[in-house]
Amino acid sequence: MMPQSANDALKDRIAPIGQVKIAGAAAAAQAGGAAAARSGEAVYNQFCMACHTSGVLGAPKINNAADWEARLAQGMDTVLKHAIEGFNAMPARGTCSNCSDEEIQAAIDYMIAEL
Repeated sequence: MMPQSANDALKDRIAPIGQVKIAGAAAAAQAGGAAAARSGEAVYNQFCMACHTSGVLGAPKINNAADWEARLAQGMDTVLKHAIEGFNAMPARGTCSNCSDEEIQAAIDYMIAEL
């Protein structure tokens, strides 16, 4: 074991020289550390639109009830499970790796409301 003064000297040498600040982190910390959930429309516009607007690789298109009919017949739990875990050509969480389950559900709800 090192003498106390050697420990202190070592701690001083390896101490961080700065901190990383992330935009909005202070506001999130003041609000209890929880960031506000994104709306379904915001998640759709950022992560889902690329495939669900044109039906890339068989993705059900927004504003097309026929594309959604068979999927919705399986029940919302299954639709949400497939969106979270990925299914066929759809990647898990539709490439939104930092979306919460609630945000994924909100995006699905947004697309369904547009039918």
